[in-house]
Amino acid sequence: MSGEGVLPPVTVIGLGPMGRAMAASLLRSGHPVTVWNRTARRADDLVAGGATLAPTPAAAVASSELTILSLTDYQAMYDILGPVAESPGRSGVPDGSGVPRGSGALDGRVLVNLSSDTPDASRRAAAWAAGHGATFVTGGVMVPAPAVGGPGAYVFYSGPRAVFDVHEPMLGLIGEPRYLGEDPGLAQLFYQAHLDVFLTALSSLLHATALVTAAGVPAADFLPGALTTLTAIPAMIGDGADLARRLEAGEHPGDLSTAQMMGATADHIVWTSERAGIDTQLPRAVKAHYDRAIAAGRGTENWTVLYETLRAGD
Repeated sequence: MSGEGVLPPVTVIGLGPMGRAMAASLLRSGHPVTVWNRTARRADDLVAGGATLAPTPAAAVASSELTILSLTDYQAMYDILGPVAESPGRSGVPDGSGVPRGSGALDGRVLVNLSSDTPDASRRAAAWAAGHGATFVTGGVMVPAPAVGGPGAYVFYSGPRAVFDVHEPMLGLIGEPRYLGEDPGLAQLFYQAHLDVFLTALSSLLHATALVTAAGVPAADFLPGALTTLTAIPAMIGDGADLARRLEAGEHPGDLSTAQMMGATADHIVWTSERAGIDTQLPRAVKAHYDRAIAAGRGTENWTVLYETLRAGD
């Protein structure tokens, strides 16, 4: 166990851009950091900065009570830690972190998985970890790697509250921790839902740019204004809390932009895209949302009525 004034050690497995950024932030804050990656050379800069490169995943996990995983998906965790989980621990003997070891090498460890996957995958992983004596916390990092550890960085977490509370100060070095609840699937649910908004917005931005450049307009003449449209959305649709209240209450009064009016615009975007000779899948998908609401007899209600048909899977 770390002595007074000595920061606890931490292990980071997976050294893509995100993993390297997290390990670097922890190093800068004075934590002893052990790292492991399939391609060992990715650790060179971290080792030069004071990190320890573990020779194996088992050695990496053994060096710290807390292991942070930054991998492609949860299957990569099983591929790397599966053999570790099956290897014997040192029953009842504390290692350098002061955690008594049980019958397996993951026993008594805390795994914080910041990889991307589904809520159900997170729940299955939590059960898998518990079966090997480990505690599992799910996370979703909501900023790109260069922003990790900086102002505005934040991370969703879910899992056992008591364990999260113990490690929150260290996790806060990655970004502001936003705890969502005990259900291990919640962090990935929020992560994927936020990225649903993000990825759709990015695709729409590129599609719209292709639309104007197909007419010979330089992208530089369009994109600044398009970004302003994105940032102006809150002013146009109101406070998120008020929108949430209206969605939950099923209030779509038809006093603003109706589904029928917005659907006509969606149709015009499809037509314009066809005439420009660019891909029409994205605008057709959006148009289909309005078409379903109109077909259900709800065209005179606010555009927010799409929420009802989307939720119903109609």
